[in-house]
Amino acid sequence: MPHSRRLLAVAIAAAATCLGAQAVPAAAATGSDTEVSRGVTIPAFYNPPAELPSANGTLIRSEPLPLALSLPSLGGPLPGTATRLMYKSTDSNGQPVAVTGAYIEPTAAWKGSGARPLVVVAPGTMGQGDQCAASMGLEHPLQLNGQTVSVGYEDLSVYRLLAQGTAVVVTDYVGLGATDRLHTYVNRVDEAHAVLDAVRAAHSVGGASINSSSHVGLFGYSQGGGATAAAAELQPTYAPEITLSGTYAGAPPADLTKVTAAIDGSDLAGALGWSLNGFLQSDPALKPLAEAHLSAKGKAALADLSTMCVGDALLGYGFTKSSAWTNDGESLGDIIAAEPAIQAFLDDQRIGLLKPSGPVRVATGTSDNLVPHGQARDLAVNWCKKGANVTYKPVVLPNVGDALINHFGPLLTDQGDAISWLTDRLNGKAAVSNCWSMPIQP
Repeated sequence: MPHSRRLLAVAIAAAATCLGAQAVPAAAATGSDTEVSRGVTIPAFYNPPAELPSANGTLIRSEPLPLALSLPSLGGPLPGTATRLMYKSTDSNGQPVAVTGAYIEPTAAWKGSGARPLVVVAPGTMGQGDQCAASMGLEHPLQLNGQTVSVGYEDLSVYRLLAQGTAVVVTDYVGLGATDRLHTYVNRVDEAHAVLDAVRAAHSVGGASINSSSHVGLFGYSQGGGATAAAAELQPTYAPEITLSGTYAGAPPADLTKVTAAIDGSDLAGALGWSLNGFLQSDPALKPLAEAHLSAKGKAALADLSTMCVGDALLGYGFTKSSAWTNDGESLGDIIAAEPAIQAFLDDQRIGLLKPSGPVRVATGTSDNLVPHGQARDLAVNWCKKGANVTYKPVVLPNVGDALINHFGPLLTDQGDAISWLTDRLNGKAAVSNCWSMPIQP
């Protein structure tokens, strides 16, 4: 069977795995060098050292990473050989931080022009517990032990990219996987830095076939779309030596004030807790405001959510309204509007105020009311106004009445086109902006 067909079979198997359960045994008593999160032992690899290197993107440590879904072939295992990574980055406060992830060297040959390219996959929302990290999802596509439900749904996009012959590096973001801090969910600077430093780290992986002339692409949807969008904006100042050949930003949460209002009371209302937890870690000055507004129930929910994955949050906090977490019954949106410090923090998270580097493709479902379509479209408009090379793709699907399905439908229906667009950029084909059409685009 040709490599491309066998890799497609692996990708289909990855999707099928999401329908079944891979049992993860409850952790036994462990030493002080390991963390147990909802019954899952986090490997000691994920414990950052006390001292970090000075240079961003420096590889701190690496080890082989077994892929749960792999097929043997004469050319090597399909889709490739994976390496678990820990590398140095810098957070939004200018402090050094260790970030984990994975690099996968594909077995398939790159059939395009030039050296084998590299794509950074920025995962969509995985959760806030360390067991939710995307790098662990490559080893355990579905963790189900009675205490947590974690689905490595990004495996499908990773395998489809590997089938094109592109090398892939996946970032876990700041604090997801790495056990020394909490994941700073949707912090645009933390995410952008983690994405760009993953490019730097990938070049130091032993056995990697990428080199200094390899084209670089970014790929992300939802939280990942925000991360890649932010990375494209910050690349010129944070990583000027990296040239971005193309960036795919699907359903990007560019305006957190609007996104916060949309997810309140939705299936994924638990993401409000992840956001608040991340904000408080990034800016401790906000803690007195949280103390003043959150009830005991709200504080308990935030603590509970801090170790949850998406599956856990859907089951435990689906359709919860934030007003149930406050002392006076006000919603989080009401509190944001009344507190200038919180509004200023969210304004600082806004994506679209800077011109992105290289061609970008912004995709958004026209019925998406979880990460609202309007604010994602506004991102494309703002970038167009700055003279960016923007390919805007409205994904027209019917409103099915459920916000989560409205949000994730475009992830699947547009993924093939997104990969094709990015592959063309990696192959040196020029992107033609459709900014001229924005006035007539939905």
